[in-house]
Amino acid sequence: MRKFKSIYIGFFVLIIPLTHCKEAPVSEATLPTNLEVEVRVDTLIPGFVSVLATADRANYFTCSFTEGTEVSIEESAEGAFSYTYDFDGSYDILVKAHTTEADFIIKEISVTINLPVPGNNGDSTTSGYSTPTSYNGYDLVWNDEFDGSTLNTSDWNYEIGTGNNGWGNNELQYYTEDNVSIADGYLTIEAKKQFFNGSSYTSSRITTLDKQFFKYGRVDIRALLPYGQGMWPALWMLGQSFTTAGWPQCGEIDIMEMAGGDAPGKGDNVVLGTLHWDNNGTYANYGDKTSLSSGTFADEFHVFSIIWDENSIFWYLDDELYHSADITPNGLEEFHESFFFIFNVAVGGNFSGSPDASTNFPQKMLVDYVRVFQKQ
Repeated sequence: MRKFKSIYIGFFVLIIPLTHCKEAPVSEATLPTNLEVEVRVDTLIPGFVSVLATADRANYFTCSFTEGTEVSIEESAEGAFSYTYDFDGSYDILVKAHTTEADFIIKEISVTINLPVPGNNGDSTTSGYSTPTSYNGYDLVWNDEFDGSTLNTSDWNYEIGTGNNGWGNNELQYYTEDNVSIADGYLTIEAKKQFFNGSSYTSSRITTLDKQFFKYGRVDIRALLPYGQGMWPALWMLGQSFTTAGWPQCGEIDIMEMAGGDAPGKGDNVVLGTLHWDNNGTYANYGDKTSLSSGTFADEFHVFSIIWDENSIFWYLDDELYHSADITPNGLEEFHESFFFIFNVAVGGNFSGSPDASTNFPQKMLVDYVRVFQKQ
């Protein structure tokens, strides 16, 4: 009997919808190659850096500039970028060559910025009047030459905010720590047109309250001032009793203040020296002013000084006397106590008026040194 093996063959039918009978091939993006980055630091424009990037198969480029907490990201089809740094330092510039937003190659370049000492009129200057580090019959009892890289908080305090009502003068700025810098032997206080915490401007105000305070002596402060309508720089002193007695009972000695612009009796070439005090319950003040024969206080450094003893206070500009006050009468006891320093640049307010379209920002006050001498 012949035996047969039964064979079962199964048929499986794969049904493919006609609409999907052919799929397009998936292609991966091709990355750029040969990314080259050229960085140039301008020798004529302080802080200005230009970047030129090239790469094969790049559709566009992006470039990131970081300074402090701020990051500026730019995009360019040609790979050309520029940025202006405000401060000295070493910075990393990040350049990307893209085929798509998600497909790119990266190159990081470091650049070092060494800014010259900036004058407010766009030039760089250390010129101007200077005074010596010693005088016959006097000892140098305290000074700050601003030779470090940060403000010495053993000597200085930051005052922050608006003082609720523009520090009593309807000023427009918000004071921050960020508008102070120390570089190349100079303290810089910068006023910016910048919306911050409800104010349209920022600046800085520093004091030596409870840290450095003095009764009598010679004070020299070498400084270059801002300019323009609405600018109000001041180098001044308040009585150490300010926190308990208040103002004007504590007394105020304005070594220098200026109301910028071209208002009658004020201006970028005029500074004032003034006393403020409480006259038996009534506010009183006494001051005078002096002016430059040409130019402004933003053009070069000048030295603002007082010589203060138990009888008088004398005000000097570049060692030229322009104002004096007798402090021996009754009612002027405030000026026989210790005083501390305040350095600030206000924007707007009762004294200077508000900035206008003619005012350039940012504006800077540079201080080279403050020195206190007392009789031996």
